[in-house]
Amino acid sequence: MTDAAQAWSRLEAAGEAAKGRRIASLFAAEPDRLEAMVVESCGLRIDLTKQPWTKADLAAALELAKAGGVEAARGRLFAGETVNASEGRAALHMALRAPAGAAFKAQGVPVSGEVEATRAQMKAFAGQVRSGALRGATGEPYSAIVHIGIGGSDLGPRVIWEALRPLSPQIELRFAANVDPAELALALDGLDPARTLVVVVSKTFTTQETIANAETARAWLRGALGPKADSQLVAVSAAPAVAQAFGVPADQVFGFWDWVGGRYSIWSSVGLSCAIALGWEVFEALLAGAAALDDHFASAPLERNAPVLLALAHIFNRNGMGRPMRAVIPYAQRLRLFPDFLQQLEMESNGKRVTATGAPVARGTAASVFGDAGTNGQHAFFQLLHQGTDIIPVDFVAVAEASEGEPSQQTKLLANVIAQAEALLVGRSAEEVRAELEAKGVAPAEVEALVPQRTFPGDRPSSFILMRRLTPEALGALIALHEHKTFVEGVLWEINSFDQWGVELGKTLAARILPELDGGASNPHDPSTTALIGLLKN
Repeated sequence: MTDAAQAWSRLEAAGEAAKGRRIASLFAAEPDRLEAMVVESCGLRIDLTKQPWTKADLAAALELAKAGGVEAARGRLFAGETVNASEGRAALHMALRAPAGAAFKAQGVPVSGEVEATRAQMKAFAGQVRSGALRGATGEPYSAIVHIGIGGSDLGPRVIWEALRPLSPQIELRFAANVDPAELALALDGLDPARTLVVVVSKTFTTQETIANAETARAWLRGALGPKADSQLVAVSAAPAVAQAFGVPADQVFGFWDWVGGRYSIWSSVGLSCAIALGWEVFEALLAGAAALDDHFASAPLERNAPVLLALAHIFNRNGMGRPMRAVIPYAQRLRLFPDFLQQLEMESNGKRVTATGAPVARGTAASVFGDAGTNGQHAFFQLLHQGTDIIPVDFVAVAEASEGEPSQQTKLLANVIAQAEALLVGRSAEEVRAELEAKGVAPAEVEALVPQRTFPGDRPSSFILMRRLTPEALGALIALHEHKTFVEGVLWEINSFDQWGVELGKTLAARILPELDGGASNPHDPSTTALIGLLKN
């Protein structure tokens, strides 16, 4: 048996043993639990003390990280080696946010110079749009941007804008991703075409949903402004010739590289819309926060390494205790899209059933991620978290100081998130419920009927990520924390976290079905699919 296999066996045995004890009891048994299981870095405090592991279990998990090759894999990642084997690529998103003077190489080829040149191009363009030096076709300054993309070309910028928009209200930013015509119609509604910049983001500039929306937006501009409206188009693409053929001016095409995966691309020119709308200083601070977390991940020992510890906590639940779901609850309305972002980051990266060499995986991989902003979630799915039949680990994300609004409401928000984490941990016993009901004078028969309904089993694990304020630096660090956490999990599961073949088949079949819905010849399908196509054609 290999060292890694032995480490997995020890971790799985530790997880099985953890089912027989309560998390709350560990605090008395381990007085230094806070010291061992809380790590602070880059403005984030990650508290893993309410997880179901003991310090000995944590040590076993760290042995798994060592035996599973996390340190060596981390080195290959930062060295720009081919970590995305199925596509023959590096995965070097760290180079995109590195400070000037970095020397990253992708498969041996220096890339930092190109990154800095593109960053300078972005900075200059953003400054021209914001200052009014660059104007629309009729000479009007820009007051709105419509960002068109899908997947990683859309969700990352949405998260950034939603989280940081109070910092720079000068230019409105709207998004369209879904090919459903309603989304673009809503994005364009009420905008002045003469004052609207359309940014189209597609690596190949052939993505079906993105190009369909881009064609409609271009027609909207041309309908109001004529052919000169194409000067209000901007492209972010690795296929500049295709973007220019679409009508985008050559000096308004911003490139990025094949070693940038879509869900890791916000740090590249994919973030141009945010850089314009928020201002370059904000975008630069976002990059700096992520770069700081990169330095921490690259250099911190495993036992004090935030992405590693967070990954191990999730693996302990997923593989040690057989829990295939996780809730992520940001108690910050500005972070309400963060669970959606993690769905894409984690489930697209690690939702794999074979290893990087094509063999079946030995154990469960990515957990299903869901969530919503607190306190909204408390009035939705928290019932299931507290009293449901499945134990679902929770990651809470909280901000100590509000950047806007009434301070007293922020205090109420913080009271709620702390209380929810405590309630999941300690629960409420039948004896406590019975005593409370009897003190209120409830009839004995009714007491016995109500006790099981009002009992909370507790012993439900959670992590708590706290930042002082929701700054660009803290947001950059939070996202980078989860990028590297996802990478560590993929290393231990022996899968390739940087390809996404699972999104291809449906897109391929859609390309076959579209001509049929438009009246073309029929293709062979299963009977159900054939019936649906026939119904919609008629």
